Amino acid sequence: MNDAFLQIKGIRKEYGPVVAVHDVDLHVQRGEFLTFLGPSGSGKSTTLYILAGFESPTSGDITLDGKTLLETPSHKRNIGMVFQRYTLFPHLSVGENIAFPLKVRRKSKAEVDRKVKEMLRLVRLEGYEDRKPVQMSGGQQQRVALARALAYDPPVLLMDEPLSALDKKLREEIQHEIRRIHQQTEVTILYVTHDQEEALRLSDRIAVFSNGVIDQIGTGPQLYANPRTRFVAEFIGDSDFISCDLLSCADGKATISLGEAVFERIPFHGKAVLSGKGALMLRPERMRLSRHDGSSGLSATVRDITFLGNNIHVATATAAGEALSVRLPFGHEAIAGLSPGDRVHLAFDPGAAHVFC
Repeated sequence: MNDAFLQIKGIRKEYGPVVAVHDVDLHVQRGEFLTFLGPSGSGKSTTLYILAGFESPTSGDITLDGKTLLETPSHKRNIGMVFQRYTLFPHLSVGENIAFPLKVRRKSKAEVDRKVKEMLRLVRLEGYEDRKPVQMSGGQQQRVALARALAYDPPVLLMDEPLSALDKKLREEIQHEIRRIHQQTEVTILYVTHDQEEALRLSDRIAVFSNGVIDQIGTGPQLYANPRTRFVAEFIGDSDFISCDLLSCADGKATISLGEAVFERIPFHGKAVLSGKGALMLRPERMRLSRHDGSSGLSATVRDITFLGNNIHVATATAAGEALSVRLPFGHEAIAGLSPGDRVHLAFDPGAAHVFC
């Protein structure tokens, strides 16, 4: 992908003895929506700040359209930035906030007026141009911040956890707005969040950060269905892990045993081994629950049943005391009359499970 629009090449950031970012490589295509996803301290925001020019890397390079950015100060990179806090000028009106970066670039009054109106239409805030930020809700203020960042047509827009201060309902509304605006403008967006649902909803691709490195990058479905590391498996979607015995491993597939039950051709991640212990990952929504024993599967005891609206969460424990969750749609026949303490049988599709070693 040497023709990538934006390239991060071996970026490393050290703070004394602490390495915050470990030699990160990343290629971003023009118009792509790429999210940096990971827990606090994983290096995602530091990488974004290096892109913005707020931090200098210890080593490595960043190129935009084939030209290095590192020799250009942050205020001349022409990159848009939206922060967690709205950073609007409280003494300026909405229209003046949006106009500010255009006036700094010495655009004509006619162009400034035209662009402010265009941005207000884009973020659906027509008629709000004379209001002060204090007169607007948090969601509206964040839309103004987004309009200001896009007003001068930056080739890249950086967004650092811009919705974390909003409540769930408003956050989802703004997520839809961001997705619509991206599709409408086709600007390249790099977005930082620790919220996996937000990343899955917004992104073309997701880079999962852990301890300063990118563990895996791919589309949401790719990361969910084919996690390459246990960390990614735990971070994308819900998952349970139980210990298993590895009987054999070849060509990325494992044969395992859980007690007397043997399962074949389960996707395997780790160093090839002849035998040993492994961790079997199971997704709650891919589990099947019944009252009758099957030819293969696990016996378990129901510990708790939780109503979650459109689905039911059943917490169970195996004979070995390991926790397994089952998520079933509301009204599923297996739920009828089910109570804590009941014995049940759990089954799963080996192709939807994963073994890590």
